[in-house]
Amino acid sequence: MNKKSLLWSLACLMVLASMILSACGGAATEAPATEAPATEAPATEAPAATEAPATEAPATEVPVAAECPEGVYDFGEVTGGPAGGFLERAVAGEFTGTTVSVDGTQVDPDDQKMKCGWKAFEEATGITVNYVGNKEFEARLSISVDAGEAPDVADFPQPGSLANYVRVGKIIDLSTFIPADYLTATFPQAWLDMATMEGPNGPITAGVWNRGFMKSLVWYAKDDFDASGYTIPETWDDLLALSDQIVADGGTPWCIAIESQAATGWVATDWVEDVMLRTTSLENYDAWVAGDLKFDSPEVKNAFEIVGNIWFKEGYVYGGREQIATTFFPDSPAGLFTDPPNCFLHRQASFITGEFPAEAKYKEDYDFFYLPPIDEQYGRPALGAADVYAMFNDRPEVRALMEYLTLPMSVSGFMNTSGALALQNGATPDMYANPVDGDIGAALAKATSFRFDGSDLMPGEVGAGSFWKGATDWTSGAADLDTVLPEIDASWPK
Repeated sequence: MNKKSLLWSLACLMVLASMILSACGGAATEAPATEAPATEAPATEAPAATEAPATEAPATEVPVAAECPEGVYDFGEVTGGPAGGFLERAVAGEFTGTTVSVDGTQVDPDDQKMKCGWKAFEEATGITVNYVGNKEFEARLSISVDAGEAPDVADFPQPGSLANYVRVGKIIDLSTFIPADYLTATFPQAWLDMATMEGPNGPITAGVWNRGFMKSLVWYAKDDFDASGYTIPETWDDLLALSDQIVADGGTPWCIAIESQAATGWVATDWVEDVMLRTTSLENYDAWVAGDLKFDSPEVKNAFEIVGNIWFKEGYVYGGREQIATTFFPDSPAGLFTDPPNCFLHRQASFITGEFPAEAKYKEDYDFFYLPPIDEQYGRPALGAADVYAMFNDRPEVRALMEYLTLPMSVSGFMNTSGALALQNGATPDMYANPVDGDIGAALAKATSFRFDGSDLMPGEVGAGSFWKGATDWTSGAADLDTVLPEIDASWPK
C-alpha cells in the first residue's frame, strides 16, 4: 500500500463505519492479501499454502521443551542407531536445516506425546519434523500417494494398510540402509517377522515398530489374592484350577462384562481372539481375520467354547451369565476392590486401570499376570495393537529419523506419561514413569508372537457388526453357536 492510500485509509477510519466499508473496502481487503504470502508462501505455491496450516497448526500446540512431560529418569543424549549410520551423521550436523514430514492418526493429546518423543532428535540434529494427524489418515494418505505427494514417513496403526503400499512398490526397504544384525539386536523376532512384507520383487523390511499396547492381561485383587494363598497360574489348566479353588473357598473367580453401548460385544471378541492365538496357528488366525477361515470352522468354534467354559460355568462369574451382556464393561473391575472382593480376576487391556479406584495402589491392592498359554506348541502369544512407521521418500534426513525411531527414547513422550509401550529391546521397566506400564512392557517383550485385535482388522460389517452382535447374542443365551457362527460368515462382504 502506497503513502497516498495509507493517508486515505486513515482518513476513512475517522468517519462513520459505513464510509469505511464503502470507501476503503478495496484497500482493507488488499492488505492481508499482499502481506500473507510474504509470511507464508508465494501465490504460485497455493497447494503448499493450503497444507501449511495442517502442518504448522499442530506445531503451535507441541509443548516446547519445558512443557513436555518430565519423567522420573533422564534419557540423555541422542545416541545409538546403526554404527556409522544416518542418525550418527545427523547428530554430527550433516543434515541440519532439512525437514521430514510424517503423517498419522494421532490427535491431541497423543500427537503431543509423540512429538515430545521427537524433540530430542530435532534438537540434536537440527532436522525439523512436521507432523500431520487426524482420523482420516487412510483416505488422506491414499490421495497423497496417488497424487505423487506422499509424506516422507507414515505412521500406520495397522499392518494390513501398510502391506497394501508395500505390495505395489511404494515403500522403501529399510534393510537397504539398516543392517539386519542391528534390527535383530533391537527388536524381538516377532516384530521383525511382522515387519517383513511382500513387495513386487520379494520380501522387504517394510517398517519400524515403535509403540503399542497389550490386551492379554489378567488383573487381580492382590491383597486378598495373596492373603488366600493363591499363586499366579502359568498354564490354562492352572488358571482353571485357580478358579475352582476360589469357588471352593466361597469366592467368585471372575468379573466379566461386555456392555458398551453401540459397541457392545467387543470385550467378548477380545476373549475369543486371545484364545484363538493360544489354540491354533498364526496362519489360521491370519486366515480367520482375512475371511479365509470361517467362523463356523472347528478352530473358531473351539475358541468360543473355551471362553464359554469360563463365562458360563456355575459360580465362575460374579452375578452369573445373565449379567455379562448387561453390565457396562468399565464397571466390571470394581468387584476387585470390594471388601471382601466380589471377584478375584478380570481380563482386560492396560487402559482399564483408569477405571480403578483413585486410591487403589499397584502391587498392594491390585496387580496383573499374563493370560496363560493353552497349547504349548503356540508359545506365549500376545494380543494388542501397535504402530509401525514406514518410509515413502528416500533422503538422508528421512533415513536418520527412521533410525531414531528404533530407539526407546523416541517413545519417551508416552513413557513419561502413559498410553503406550516402547517395543524396542532397549526399553526397560525403569524407563516408565508409571510402573504398571513398565511391567506390562516387560511382559510384552516376553511374548513369542503378537497379533492385532482381529475384529479391528475385519471388514466393519463383520468386526464391528455381526461379530459383536453374534458374540452378544451367544453370551446372553439368545442364540447358540450353531446359529451365531454361520450368521457371522454370511455377513462377510462378497
